[in-house]
Amino acid sequence: NMTDAMAALTALVNTDCPEREPALARFHRRWRHEALVLDKWFAVQAMSRLPDTLARVRSLTQHPDFDARNPNRLRALVGSFCHYNPVRFHAADGGGYALLADQVLMLDPLNPQVASRLTRAFDRWRKYDETRQTHARTALERIRDHAGLSKDVTEVVTRALG
Repeated sequence: NMTDAMAALTALVNTDCPEREPALARFHRRWRHEALVLDKWFAVQAMSRLPDTLARVRSLTQHPDFDARNPNRLRALVGSFCHYNPVRFHAADGGGYALLADQVLMLDPLNPQVASRLTRAFDRWRKYDETRQTHARTALERIRDHAGLSKDVTEVVTRALG
């Protein structure tokens, strides 16, 4: 059943083992025509605790089944990474913040409401150490300084930068 399949997939995406990739491929082949299940497939990978998760999320933004114009798909991948994977999103190198800034700037002209909700992942950036704050501020300022930014995203970024 789906509950068991998702539990097994969740365990595998958090384990660096040879069974991981074949299981993800099988799951995708089996469920690729079911939008809600495919959203779960994207989300479970975005929430992986493994060190390569940021690279995987970036790669998945190029996957043929990923469409940034689909709000559910975007939330499943990027939203899950930014809101539900604090270890990888708040990595000391700032890569998670850069990814979010890229996605917000790409999405803002298409769907400012979803872009602004994603931007809320920066709400608590001041709670982190100085290195992470520097990276977060850089990402927020890059978003803020983008020409033609929607009022929705501008409001969230301005409040975050305070």
